[in-house]
Amino acid sequence: MDGKVWLTVLTVVAVGLAIAAAVLLVRVFKARRLLLDAGIPLRDKALFWVAVIYTVSPVDLIPDPVYLDDIGLLLLALRSLQAAAGAVRPTKEPGATA
Repeated sequence: MDGKVWLTVLTVVAVGLAIAAAVLLVRVFKARRLLLDAGIPLRDKALFWVAVIYTVSPVDLIPDPVYLDDIGLLLLALRSLQAAAGAVRPTKEPGATA
């Protein structure tokens, strides 16, 4: 493979990673309503803001054309918020009426 093919492949991968990071950032912002939940621990609320700040900041562990570190932190924040919200909210009993 010559240089143009590699450049094209790397560009496609970089664009795909950027789109994935953008989608996850939008999902994190949509999950921010969980921050208003009184039962969510401060650690999970802080992780949300750390993920948002890290994603938009110019300082990265891995240079910006590769968004794997951003994606990983956003996924961690989403999973943490969802797990904390699931632990706080009481589960419905089967057959119970609301």
